[in-house]
Amino acid sequence: MAAVGAARATLAERHRRSFLAAGADEARIVAGPPDTFTFGARLRAVADTLPDGAGVVVLGSGAVPLATPADLGGFVRAARSSRALANNRFSADIVAIPRAREILASVPDMPSDNALPRWLTEVAGLPVDDLAGRWRLAMDIDTALDLVLLGGRWAASLDRGDRPRVEDRIARVREVTADPHAELVVAGRTSPATLTWLTGVTASRTRALIEERGLRTSVSGQRPPVSVLGILLDRDGPGSLGDHLARLGEAAIVDTRVLLAHRLGPDQTSWPSDADRFASDLLLHERIEDAWLRELTRAAAEASIPVLLGAHSLVGPGLRLALRAARPR
Repeated sequence: MAAVGAARATLAERHRRSFLAAGADEARIVAGPPDTFTFGARLRAVADTLPDGAGVVVLGSGAVPLATPADLGGFVRAARSSRALANNRFSADIVAIPRAREILASVPDMPSDNALPRWLTEVAGLPVDDLAGRWRLAMDIDTALDLVLLGGRWAASLDRGDRPRVEDRIARVREVTADPHAELVVAGRTSPATLTWLTGVTASRTRALIEERGLRTSVSGQRPPVSVLGILLDRDGPGSLGDHLARLGEAAIVDTRVLLAHRLGPDQTSWPSDADRFASDLLLHERIEDAWLRELTRAAAEASIPVLLGAHSLVGPGLRLALRAARPR
């Protein structure tokens, strides 16, 4: 959807100005039409333009929309230190790298920044600190649903007609979490920290199925993705999703990227299009071209319980935003 691209462009420019205000000597937006360059190749090219000894902070255009000026200042300082800093060393969206020209000269052609901290530690020998405890730094704008979760002007950037269905399910999920007799199902790449938070702020019980954490940082030779929920859908078809979830709880939040990886493998080029995935996250099954994802999404939209579908953010930091039980601090 165009709204996601526009939101990411707006956020990139905001970050550019904010990093300058936080003490960076220079802040660039590296953008262009789609091409064959990998993230790793582009990173090498950028690093090659830097002075010897200079550090760099690398982040995607949709990364850390909830970051504070103090957060960004910490990354600037880290880039001038002797240690790297990531928002999460296991799946990074923003990384500060000291001595970038030297360190990144041999970075491989990795497809995204998620695995960069692992390479820095295991191959480049650079210590990496992380800020995984700051949940707000795990949020990014990756899908149309993220705009809804962020609310305010971000949500308003979506067409008004795209939001009512998913906003209704969000409200109904909140109602379930206020009921001590109800059970919320969370499935996908959620974390123990998120579940601990959820247990502390909801009256309902929580049933969690944690699967495929580290999906985007998998390496060659690693076991291929597999999902328990995906195995049920293999047997009974994607239209069975709502019935299965209704047997497990009174509301459900599902990371569909795990299901796609189970069915099609971790390479996202084999998945349904961005437009299809974004429509699925908004429960707009009528707009989805891929037959399997359309049937899955329709099953969620028509389920007897409220069901939310999304990506990693939904079962991670977005869960706090969906429930509005805690605010960034």
